[in-house]
Amino acid sequence: MHCREILLTVWVLMFISTSEETCTSRLHITAVEGEPFYLKYCSSSPKHEKKTTTIKWYKNESHGPVDLSLRSSPRILLRDYVLEFWPVELHDSGSYFFQMGNDTHDWKLNVIPRTKHSCFTEKRVTSKVVEVKKSLQIACEHNYYQQLVNRTVLYKNCEKIENNKNPFLKNAEYKDQGYYTCVFFLRHNGKLFNVTKTFNITIVGDHSKIIPALLGPKIDEVKVELGKDIQLNCSALLNEKDVIYWHTPGNNKSDPNVHEGNMTRIRTSEGKWLASRILRIKNINTRNLNSSYNCTAASEGSTDTKSFLLLLKEDTVDIPGHVFTRGMIVAVVISVMVVCLVTVGVIYRVDLVLFYRHFMGRDETLTDGKTYDAFVSYLKECQPEHGEEHAFAVETLPRVLEKHFGYKLCIFERDVVPGGAAVDEIHSLIEKSRRLIIVLSKSYMSSEVRYELESGLHEALVERKIKIILIEFTPVGDFSFLPQSLKLLKSHRVLKWKADKSLSYNSRFWKNLIYLMPAKAVKPCRDESEVLPVLLKT
Repeated sequence: MHCREILLTVWVLMFISTSEETCTSRLHITAVEGEPFYLKYCSSSPKHEKKTTTIKWYKNESHGPVDLSLRSSPRILLRDYVLEFWPVELHDSGSYFFQMGNDTHDWKLNVIPRTKHSCFTEKRVTSKVVEVKKSLQIACEHNYYQQLVNRTVLYKNCEKIENNKNPFLKNAEYKDQGYYTCVFFLRHNGKLFNVTKTFNITIVGDHSKIIPALLGPKIDEVKVELGKDIQLNCSALLNEKDVIYWHTPGNNKSDPNVHEGNMTRIRTSEGKWLASRILRIKNINTRNLNSSYNCTAASEGSTDTKSFLLLLKEDTVDIPGHVFTRGMIVAVVISVMVVCLVTVGVIYRVDLVLFYRHFMGRDETLTDGKTYDAFVSYLKECQPEHGEEHAFAVETLPRVLEKHFGYKLCIFERDVVPGGAAVDEIHSLIEKSRRLIIVLSKSYMSSEVRYELESGLHEALVERKIKIILIEFTPVGDFSFLPQSLKLLKSHRVLKWKADKSLSYNSRFWKNLIYLMPAKAVKPCRDESEVLPVLLKT
């Protein structure tokens, strides 16, 4: 159990690591009028404390703090740890305060007016110095809004750069100096907004003279075999006019088997030069052993030297043939076993998960504060042609899931007292449920169930508080009558009811349904009638 929790924690951190970079940690913040803006607080509290603590956002007014959750402004959105402005206006300047239990944080927000007749505001400019002939790179990326951006345009001195690729990359020239503005276009609630980011690029002269430095250890011991060839590679970081050369031992200067290659060099993205020179030694003999081959990198005022020492490689013992064969057989057998286990795991994934739940006694319903395990949404029109569908929703599902498997369902006709406000009652019941089971047919999308579907989709896709299970009671060839958001979930959580194959409690249909339901360690009561098939053919 402990190892599983560690792996889950690592998996979650992989997804939230980038979001932590968008936290607003500075006390004094400046925003530009008319642009989307956000304040984000990152908590250091444990995850289980975050779930049970109420989050509040306040703005300090002249008469005292004002709870922003009580305001109904379409511009200002509260998303737990984030306060968003769509867009921010001049009168939004002031002090903002975040509170979550004992965790608090405040910011001083200063909204400045947009500069007229200019594409950027000088108070929101980032300065950057680049040496001439070095790499000039401008990456138009926004850590927080990047997923909402549908188009990005780069301007230089408020003139659009045509055919620009992101990131903008070239070798710097003096004419490249100026103001570069990234304009991000994003949509929110059907409206188009833009966010700007401006860099003041200053091009300066070349100050890149460095002391040449050879790469690797000062003494490099190289294992060689007699009669074989070898190449010694000497590499260094140096200036454009610096050189690399080799010193061979005295008794090897006239050796025809020793050849010094030409120097090659490439320029790095930082503007430095990476150079190398190879020394080739053919048909190594005893005169080459224990000799030091020196490589030197030299500039106008300094040098750096390293040595290559050739040592005789010790004889290696070959692996006996029978040992190698046995090893290969064991490796093949283990590989086949792993493939078989993975295949079995994929095929019987549902059965393995259900066995694990039963063996470990897992129960996901103890601490979530919800009343029902599932809200059943179905066609309420009890007409003769819909009789089987209605009976399946109000009789078969409760009989199996409640009496046989111990779940608690919410069925509108059974659990709601007549006379109340149906819309409010439905929304409240869905909020109290862990799953939304939709008994789907061609006649499902009637006016009576449309609100159940819309409320469930809001909980599933926006609030992330409920999961949807689709049961295709009768074949539905065309799903075009469904909302687009529901069709996106169709391929992941849809079960097909087959009356001739889904009768038994151990059928694949009921196993898949229990797999999609929350894990629950309840021992249901049974009587003799409950071991009979689920539906009786008439």
